[in-house]
Amino acid sequence: MKSIKINGSKRESVGKSSAKVLRNAGKVPCVVYGGEKPVHFSADEISFSKLVYTPNAHTVAISFDGKSEINAIIQDIQFHPVSEKILHIDFLQLFEGKEVTMTIPVKYEGNAPGVRNEGGILSKNKRKLSVRALPKDLPDYIKADISNLNLNDKITISDVSDDSFKFLHPDNMVVCQVKMSRASLSLSTEEEEEEDGEESSEGSETSTGEGGEAPKAEDSSETKE
Repeated sequence: MKSIKINGSKRESVGKSSAKVLRNAGKVPCVVYGGEKPVHFSADEISFSKLVYTPNAHTVAISFDGKSEINAIIQDIQFHPVSEKILHIDFLQLFEGKEVTMTIPVKYEGNAPGVRNEGGILSKNKRKLSVRALPKDLPDYIKADISNLNLNDKITISDVSDDSFKFLHPDNMVVCQVKMSRASLSLSTEEEEEEDGEESSEGSETSTGEGGEAPKAEDSSETKE
């Protein structure tokens, strides 16, 4: 997995007032958990743009004054409810022999025949999936090849499984599926109704011809002269 470098400065004081001062200066207060003790630091807000405002997943290499470095992943982010600026970030420190849980984006590849030739639509049930793995085995993305999906075909977790990491989802959970579009479904329904109408009409004509009124019998009485 790709890593992004963040240059941070350790915080000597913590609390709401000091955090407010940092935010006013264009910095983001952060904490790294998972080690012997939490590490409080701050970094320029702009340095998080490629890490936060992206659909891709990354690990982070946090350096302090160019000396020590901590490898981590984002655990939680707090945004301002109105301006959507980053208020606070929690990180989880990574260790080589310790598994971590991370959300990984799904990358759809190929062109489904069910969409191209059969008028279906691709329903992307999941755009991100949770996995658990060692830091070195964390994937950049989960590949979902839709090249062989016909109408009503689907891809489940078992279809995208990998030995290097473990999914935190049931094996039968649907990742994506080719469904019939509303237009195709409406057209199919109209055709069925027309066929039913024709069959009903034919049945009515047959019934009239075979089960109609019987011809009147001739009067058997003869007029006497």
